[in-house]
Amino acid sequence: MARTMREPEMTQTAQTEVAISRRHPPERGGSGAEFREMARRGLPADRLKRLNALSPWRGAWSVALNVGTIAAAIAAALTWWHPLTVAAAIPVIAGGQHGLFVLAHEAAHYRLSRRRWLNEAIGRLCGIAGGVSMITYRLIHRLHHNHLYEPLDPDLPLIAGYPRGRGYLLKKLGKDLLGLTAHKNLAYFFGAPGLNADTGDRSRPLADTSPALRKAAARDRWLVLGFHGLAPLAAIGAGYGWAYLLLWIVPLVTVLQAILRLRALCEHGAPGDVSSPLTAARTNLAPAWVRWWLFPHHVNYHLEHHLYPAIPHYRLPECHRALKAAGLLDGAEVRPLGSTLRRLFADPQPAPA
Repeated sequence: MARTMREPEMTQTAQTEVAISRRHPPERGGSGAEFREMARRGLPADRLKRLNALSPWRGAWSVALNVGTIAAAIAAALTWWHPLTVAAAIPVIAGGQHGLFVLAHEAAHYRLSRRRWLNEAIGRLCGIAGGVSMITYRLIHRLHHNHLYEPLDPDLPLIAGYPRGRGYLLKKLGKDLLGLTAHKNLAYFFGAPGLNADTGDRSRPLADTSPALRKAAARDRWLVLGFHGLAPLAAIGAGYGWAYLLLWIVPLVTVLQAILRLRALCEHGAPGDVSSPLTAARTNLAPAWVRWWLFPHHVNYHLEHHLYPAIPHYRLPECHRALKAAGLLDGAEVRPLGSTLRRLFADPQPAPA
C-alpha cells in the first residue's frame, strides 16, 4: 500500500525488542499486515485510487499556510515587543511547529509531492526547523505502522500503560512544559526511542537497517545538527538573539513537547482493545480550533491513516466519511476528544490476573 512499506523489512533482534507495558499486557497488537488486510476489504479500488491521488496545490497550500501562521505570530511579537505579546505568541508558534512535524510525517510517507526530490526537500526542511531528521524518522515510523502495540513498536514507551491516573499524566505534561523532556523527544527523532520504564528495554530501530539507509539517515542528522548550530549564531549576528531564543527555542522545547505527548496519547493511549486494527488506533473528533493546535493537517483521522497510509492528509476527512457510510467504522475507536481525554486521565485499571 504505502510506499514506506516497500523499504527493506527489519529483523527482530534483541536490541530492537521493546516489551509492552506490564501494567496492561495485550495478547497482541494491530500489525501492519492486519491493517492492510482490513483495508483491502474496505473501500473499492477505484475510490481508493482517487483518495490516494496527490494534489500539488493542496500540498503546497498546507505548507504555505503553516509557515505563514508561524511567520505572522513571530512578526506580531517583534512588532509589539512586550512580555504579554511574546507570551501570547509562544503557544501559536508551538502549534505551527507541531504542524511542521506533521508535514515532515507526510513527507516520510511520500505524500507531500509527486516529485520525489521535492517531497524530500520540503519534508527535510520542515523537520530540520524543529530538530527532526525526517529520513531517520521515516525508518522509525514504519515500525510503528508495521508493529502497532507489538514488541517492535518504537512508540510503546510513550503510549503504553494508560490510563495511569490524572496526577501521573499531569506531572508528565508539566515536565514537558518546563522543557525537561525535550531531549528525549529529540533522541526519538534521531533514532533512539526512550527506555520502557516497566521493562528496562530500549528500542534501537536503526540497528538492522541496511547500510545505505543508515548512511542516508546519518547524513540527514548531521544536516539537522549543522542547522541548529548555525541558526543561533546567525540570529545573534543579526541582532535577534533574544527573539530567536524566546520565539523559537522556548516554544520548541516546552509547549511543543506537551502537544506531541498529548496528541500521541490521543491517537493510541488507553485503548480498549489492541487486538483489532479498528481499536488499536483512534480517530478524534474535535472543534476546528482544537484540531488546528492539537491535530494539524487532519492528523486527528489517525485510524484512517493507519488503514490507508498512502492517502494524503487533505483527503482523510473524505476517507472517514466513506468508511462511515459503508459501516466499516462500526465499533471502531472513533471518539469525541472529550471522551478520549477522560480515558487518558482516568484512574489506573487493575492488572489482569
